[in-house]
Amino acid sequence: MQVKTSDKAQKIVVLGTGGTIAGLSTPEKGAGAYVAGQKPVEELLAGLAIPAALTGLAIQSEQVAQIDSKDMDLPVWQALLRRCQHGLAQAEVRGVLITHGTDTLEETAWLLELLLGPLLRGLGKPLVLTCAMRPADAPDADGPGNLRDALRVMVDPQAQGVLVVCAGRVMRARAVQKVHATRLDAFRSIGQPDAGCLVNDPAGTAGRGVSWSPQQEPQGMQQGLGTRDARGVAVTGQACAPLLAAALDAAVWPRVELLYSHAAASAALVQAVCDADLARRLGSPPLRGLVVAATGNGTVHHELEAALRHAQSCGVRVLLATRCAEGGLRARVRSTAGQDEGFSTTDLSPLKARLALMLELLDGR
Repeated sequence: MQVKTSDKAQKIVVLGTGGTIAGLSTPEKGAGAYVAGQKPVEELLAGLAIPAALTGLAIQSEQVAQIDSKDMDLPVWQALLRRCQHGLAQAEVRGVLITHGTDTLEETAWLLELLLGPLLRGLGKPLVLTCAMRPADAPDADGPGNLRDALRVMVDPQAQGVLVVCAGRVMRARAVQKVHATRLDAFRSIGQPDAGCLVNDPAGTAGRGVSWSPQQEPQGMQQGLGTRDARGVAVTGQACAPLLAAALDAAVWPRVELLYSHAAASAALVQAVCDADLARRLGSPPLRGLVVAATGNGTVHHELEAALRHAQSCGVRVLLATRCAEGGLRARVRSTAGQDEGFSTTDLSPLKARLALMLELLDGR
């Protein structure tokens, strides 16, 4: 894909996937109750006060899915990737905006960064995700404001790569994490500053603008999938293209499970997820990888560690991330010479480490 943004780029593509931003209240079920993924994205845009910076631009919307994001799955991800790829391939498209539920937004954002990020930067186009913590029909709904802010970010010349816009914050896909279950300002950038923020025009005439943080290489980007893979090999748009094709074509992605190391941990759960006979009975593919949310600076309960070593000796990829919110582990790839009995580690969060490992396995690495 070599289609860069044209000087005549006059369109923004908005893809809806459901979520609370498209939710509707169900007062009969109690105060604050609602059902996510009810209102079409076209209706979310209808009547929205479009930022002045978008004057003259067409907004094209498409409903890719209509789900509660807790139920995000591979078919929806693949459909979303296809529609993003289609939109980005058009010279007249400035960028793609996705409305998404908050529960799994950080996972979808990271997946898009892994598969489309280098391409986006090569094309000079942004891919922005936004969301809401209150349903669309709430009197004080936050969705419209977040959607306006996301549209404003879309047309800023400095916007590149995959970004998340929520509650006035602009966050990079690698750093964004949901840190609060109910607060409107539910997301934070972990391990690095926000990419920027939305600011009001002091004169009150130009609406909201974007104030960008000083450009810097985010923590950990020198290793791990982001700009380099786990082996330290640079990831470019050309290198991502075959992986994107494989991700779109595969009926099933490599199975990678996420486990926690905790007090009184045992080997039982590792043994269960590694049980090939049990997987067959459940109709699941065999286990290919395990991401462990380790305690502290990469430590694992001794009983769990013994089971993980056995799984690793049987060909299961084991990757440690810290369960701590701040201070990711130093990325390290386990020796393949058989002399290093340790585990590979990553500075990614456990959720993002799982996605990165799935794609590495899909890519045959």
